[in-house]
Amino acid sequence: MTDVSSDLVFRRGKKVGKAVYQNRALSKAGMSERLFAFLFSGLVYPQIWEDPDVDMDAMQLGKGHRVVTIASGGCNILAYLTRAPARIEAVDLNAAHIALNRMKLEAVRRLPSQGDLFRFFGAAGTSHNSQAYDRFIAPHLDPVSRHYWERRDWRGVRRIGVFDRNFYRTGLLGLFIAMGHRTAKFFGVDPAGIMQARNIGEQRRFFHEELAPVFDRPLLKWATSRKASLFGLGIPPAQYDSLITSGDGTMASVLKARLEKLACDFPLRDNYFAWQAFARRYPEPGEAALPAYLEKSNYDTIRGNIDRVAIHHANLIEFLAGKDAGSVDRFVLLDAQDWMTDEQLNGLWSEISRSASAGARVIFRTAAEPTLLPGRVSTSLLDQWAYQDEASRDFSARDRSAIYGGFHLYVKRAP
Repeated sequence: MTDVSSDLVFRRGKKVGKAVYQNRALSKAGMSERLFAFLFSGLVYPQIWEDPDVDMDAMQLGKGHRVVTIASGGCNILAYLTRAPARIEAVDLNAAHIALNRMKLEAVRRLPSQGDLFRFFGAAGTSHNSQAYDRFIAPHLDPVSRHYWERRDWRGVRRIGVFDRNFYRTGLLGLFIAMGHRTAKFFGVDPAGIMQARNIGEQRRFFHEELAPVFDRPLLKWATSRKASLFGLGIPPAQYDSLITSGDGTMASVLKARLEKLACDFPLRDNYFAWQAFARRYPEPGEAALPAYLEKSNYDTIRGNIDRVAIHHANLIEFLAGKDAGSVDRFVLLDAQDWMTDEQLNGLWSEISRSASAGARVIFRTAAEPTLLPGRVSTSLLDQWAYQDEASRDFSARDRSAIYGGFHLYVKRAP
């Protein structure tokens, strides 16, 4: 087990830095990368911003499957348990995400009821959640995770206290969404107004009449032209360069298009991502759809399968190198490849191809629309995989989170 002192080193961004740094430290690009690594070494995603329902359908996830995934906020891992795979191994470089995932697992195991689980992770303003943590969760957490959640800030308040308020307003993502709301209000628009819409038509009307004009403001265009402006979305400099290619050359146009999908393509009652973006909370049970792990109907299945998950603080390529050949059926890469150099991509797909079972599936997302692998990953590796072009476009359209340009599915070819 990792000791607390090594955890403190990880939190300063050592592991993240190795994944992000591509330029000299004193260059403009290098300083931008190091700022991102510093910010990314803390909590970034209080919830995952990829749609697990799309993931599970694309993977054709089922009983017996062995899954390797990037952990992020952990909502995906718990959702996957509804399909009863044999094993899920979740990997992340970010120590805060590791602590969050390990606490989520213990919360599912130890909190007395489904209602307690929802109050802890789904409801805002439940003032006794930190007490529930002390009584039911903390005694079963590993020392590193306990240290993370019980560490006190300059006011003497423990980190776990964020669950007594609204956890989803914390982390880089939560702060980024808050800044978006403040920016819109500065221009006279309250994004929460869309929650009054009764159907998709009214959602579209609100977006086009209220939200869309904000992105045409010169001040917003100038601000989003700076790479650091999107660090709150967990977007490093290299991914910013990829993302901007999917618009008209301005980041404001890209963000406008992604927000339009979030606001207009799915009914609010079906999209908890939109609730977090616009209402800054999850709906109450019965009010609208919730993440799978917070739905009452999934509680017994997830709790019964919780011991099938393992959380690893590790580099994904190094972790896969330790797996036996043919031992993994499903790979979930999120958007991690957008960060990678060609050398890293080839190293990753070499280990994926070696450890993949017959018919294995790999899913991932990209900031821009096209898959980034052709021309960057060697032909000898890519020839082992069949890209599912039509299915990938369909899954992209169905992804309720709306933040990514493309969803991609590869299937291992028969030998």
